[in-house]
Amino acid sequence: MIVLHYTGMRGLADALARLCDPSAQVSAHYVICPQGRILQLVADDMRAWHAGAGSWAGQGDINSRSIGIELVNSGALPFPDPQMRALESLLPVLMARHAITPHDVIGHSDMAPDRKDDPGPRFDWPRLAREGLALAPTGLGADCPLAESLNAIGYPPAPRDKRLQAFRFRFHPTANGPETATDRRRADAVAQAFQSLRAVAP
Repeated sequence: MIVLHYTGMRGLADALARLCDPSAQVSAHYVICPQGRILQLVADDMRAWHAGAGSWAGQGDINSRSIGIELVNSGALPFPDPQMRALESLLPVLMARHAITPHDVIGHSDMAPDRKDDPGPRFDWPRLAREGLALAPTGLGADCPLAESLNAIGYPPAPRDKRLQAFRFRFHPTANGPETATDRRRADAVAQAFQSLRAVAP
């Protein structure tokens, strides 16, 4: 799978200093600058320490089964167009090379909703979906229990509010407050789309 992150730092220099410091015990395969420059820090076939504890679709040890991409962004700002275009150029190459489906292009908060919130609500998931690089279904499904839909999508166990927030970051970023029928219906639509994709995946 591919896990998308924001660096949460002031700029590239600070991010590289941390990602290249062995004592920090954190790394990533790729870093994408706001201007669109792509840096590879770890070979694709090597394990990078970018994900930490968590799981996705029942699979744990995400570091051993994923490629980590860090986007240089504080998390409080929109992701610039050159940076998004660079990501859109990198993702198809990685997805084809490693047989990764759009279902398995995820955010850090998807696999670790109890402790992470990147790439956050400002990240443009629908833009990736329009290019077939992530899944972001439109429309609404049935008013089903939210927990069941989140389980079907692949979210790991976590406190209810944390899972709701992670789902909203990705699929309903303008929402806030308690769970609503729109959350439940949107989650059901996403779950159906994810299950359909899994059914045809090789």
